[in-house]
Amino acid sequence: MNSSNIRNFSIIAHIDHGKSTLADRILEITGAVEKRKMKEQVLDSMELERERGITIKMQPVRMKFKDYILNLIDTPGHIDFNYEVSRALKAVEGAVLLVDATQGVQAQTITNVEMAKSLGLVIIPVLNKIDLPTARIDEVKKEVMEFLECGEEEILQASGKTGAGVEELLSEIIKRVPPPKEEIANGARALVFDFEYSLHQGIIVYVRVTDGEIKKGDQLKLYQAGEIFSASEIGVFSPEKEPVESLSAGEIGYIVTAVKKASIGTVGDTVVSVKESLSPLGGYMQPRPVVWASIYPESQEDLTEFRRSLERLKLSDSSLSFEEEQSGSMGRGFRCGFLGMLHLEIVIERLKREFNLNLVVATPTITYKVLLMDDKEVEIYSPNLFPEENLIKKVFEQWVDMQIIIPPDRLGGLMPLLYEHEAEVGEMEQFGKSRNIINAKMPLRELMRNFFDELKSVTSGYGSLSYKISGMREAPSGSIVKLDIYVAEEIIPAFSKIVSKARVEKDAEVAVDKLKDLIPRALFAIKIQAKALGRILASRSITPLKKDVTGYLYGGDITRKKKLWEKQKRGKEKLKKLGKGNVNIPQDVFVKMMQG
Repeated sequence: MNSSNIRNFSIIAHIDHGKSTLADRILEITGAVEKRKMKEQVLDSMELERERGITIKMQPVRMKFKDYILNLIDTPGHIDFNYEVSRALKAVEGAVLLVDATQGVQAQTITNVEMAKSLGLVIIPVLNKIDLPTARIDEVKKEVMEFLECGEEEILQASGKTGAGVEELLSEIIKRVPPPKEEIANGARALVFDFEYSLHQGIIVYVRVTDGEIKKGDQLKLYQAGEIFSASEIGVFSPEKEPVESLSAGEIGYIVTAVKKASIGTVGDTVVSVKESLSPLGGYMQPRPVVWASIYPESQEDLTEFRRSLERLKLSDSSLSFEEEQSGSMGRGFRCGFLGMLHLEIVIERLKREFNLNLVVATPTITYKVLLMDDKEVEIYSPNLFPEENLIKKVFEQWVDMQIIIPPDRLGGLMPLLYEHEAEVGEMEQFGKSRNIINAKMPLRELMRNFFDELKSVTSGYGSLSYKISGMREAPSGSIVKLDIYVAEEIIPAFSKIVSKARVEKDAEVAVDKLKDLIPRALFAIKIQAKALGRILASRSITPLKKDVTGYLYGGDITRKKKLWEKQKRGKEKLKKLGKGNVNIPQDVFVKMMQG
């Protein structure tokens, strides 16, 4: 394949800007998918993606248009999956920037463009959804011109729904996006941008070949892992896997390794031919987790299977991190790191669906640093490791820098929300004709406390948000505390959380109320308590199930009924003692408590 006839590109967009629909039309027009096989969200192959209507995984696809090979890597739009976007962008030369003509440039649009610019990619701006009556084409076009500092003639218009403008877009991709450059090396090299695990084929490596040619049967090596393998199958994505004899420089495809050790896979590794002495390509920076949660198998017998499942899942989700840990009452499990709450929810759901695991998920937390009275500094990833108040000298917590784009008439609802979440509001700038950018700083724990959903609520969906971790700050003395939850007078470590002292009483009430609704009733009363600062802040009781022990008696002496009632009372007292700390809490209760 002549690399001058190859174009590699991604589509980047804010969530809900019509990226998957546009990708469907591109596949249809290029004939990559037959019309009779077309369905919505073709590239969103995961069941979860189709259910939620969002892209979770990047997905490559090879298409033919005119005399060119077009390799598209479709990317997610949600901020929690930014690492997927960054990896995709490093494997291409161009990016189609999709902007919803009814909404305009959003906060995540800015983040994606900054990533693309930092990699030197050609950016092709496209206004999507131009067929809608609410489209503000001229206004949004001016926003894009100002934002990208580009001319009006550089901005394309399209409709993913009707297909209008899509052929013109494909022609412009060929015209504007440069062909891939071949690196200078005496042999074959390829950048690993993703993995897949197959029970039958082992690790399947997704690659962008940078130089040379890789053929079926070649002896290859994963450079960083040091694993040598024979390429048992090589292929391209059409969008289903299609075997080919070779992949040349500039092409995107897959290599079946037949290696069954899932733990060796690292995105950013380099595939090199064994017979030449070659240096690795520049890889990816591993993202730092934003949210942590301890996860335990419901049965300790499933621990090995749980570990194996995490290793396999990490191959296709490299932003997931995990390490084994031990909890007194929960047993052995894993402390897992995620890029946000949505990422956490998706991982838990995938573990349940794809690996048939029953899991107990502890309340998520962020990273804190604690300076103890003896001047020892410790990092805290779990509420159960948070020291007692009298041992703490200082607590440091993560903060974020955020940008919020919002219409001026929605500012009245936004400002109280920002102050409620302890934000420091900075400069406000005019953005386009009818919107403002608000720059603010906020504790990460407050951002994770449902801020995104509340922002959408107070702005009626018109506000958008992007953020990045800015570093650690010292929290005011005594402002961060640990809240413990007791069920039947036993602490449940999975429900413990680190909260703001200003909100601890409200959080305590919310937690016990929620548990009262979620935990099923038993034959004895179940006490639920929330404790912090050395005292019980909230308490609820689940009433026992009633059994009519006198139902079979008809009339007769009342003393017989009284004896049966007394016996029942003594039995309940005995059950209460036996049930202390032995309440069966269903798995879904842990998941619902995690979701807040």
